[in-house]
Amino acid sequence: MKQKDFIALTDYDKETLLELIMRGIEFKKGALAETEPGKALALIFTKVSTRTNVSFQRAIQKLGGTAIYLGAESLQLSRGETIADTARTISRYVDCVMIRTYSHQDVIDFAGAAAVGVINGLTDLLHPCQTLGDVMTITEVKGTDYKNIKVAFVGDGNNVCNSMINAAGIFGFKFIAAVPGGYEPDQEILKTMQEKNRDIKIVSDPFEAVKSADVIYTDVWVSMGDEEEERERKNRFLKYQVNKELLKAAKDDVMVMHCLPAHRGEEITDEVMDGKNSYVFKQAENRMHIQQAILEYLL
Repeated sequence: MKQKDFIALTDYDKETLLELIMRGIEFKKGALAETEPGKALALIFTKVSTRTNVSFQRAIQKLGGTAIYLGAESLQLSRGETIADTARTISRYVDCVMIRTYSHQDVIDFAGAAAVGVINGLTDLLHPCQTLGDVMTITEVKGTDYKNIKVAFVGDGNNVCNSMINAAGIFGFKFIAAVPGGYEPDQEILKTMQEKNRDIKIVSDPFEAVKSADVIYTDVWVSMGDEEEERERKNRFLKYQVNKELLKAAKDDVMVMHCLPAHRGEEITDEVMDGKNSYVFKQAENRMHIQQAILEYLL
């Protein structure tokens, strides 16, 4: 990793990440960028996207730069060019690269060969921009006394769950994930962060997880790449739905969060997602603001 890539939250210390959060909040309030205009950001997508695509394009535009969208079909990677050769080439055209793909190692390899900063827009292992934006949302509502904030994650121990565990280890908030057996988060990430924060736990009962929670977070039961397991996953996750009954076990002012897209009626009900406790679309907006802060920092 070069001095300025953004591959995982653990690449940075709490102080730097908190500065990015506060800068994102400033951008949300209308602060002006401190980067030179005319910067170019390449957006590489081998996984489709709505929020990552639009939010990064708007973020670089707000910094006075331009975005170049590169879908899988437009890259020679699909015809056998190596990741390193692609990285070395694209580095000569742009000032920063964002990659949203399947393999986390692909992002690491790309960053290792690139001469410019590389941002992880999502991999099967991590989703750091999403999570930093989520911590920004929590900070706006609950403040920075993180040790007294409890976040409950309900559902699949996926890339979002992994990144939230990293965030809990760094920021120090309490984190309990309720997941069915066989769908636990990455064990290496879990072990490493539990050494930093003893209040990171994995349970099987969603009601246990959300008891007195300040935040309830959920995500789809079937992520991209898991479609072959769809029927089995839906059966295993039935009791992990975020619904009105589950909210009763949390605090009255609990924040309900979802990284989107949502499968309404599966992992979350309409009445919860559209209810007074929902911060789902505030999260989506904050992706743009936090990514503006990340891009300003890298550029």
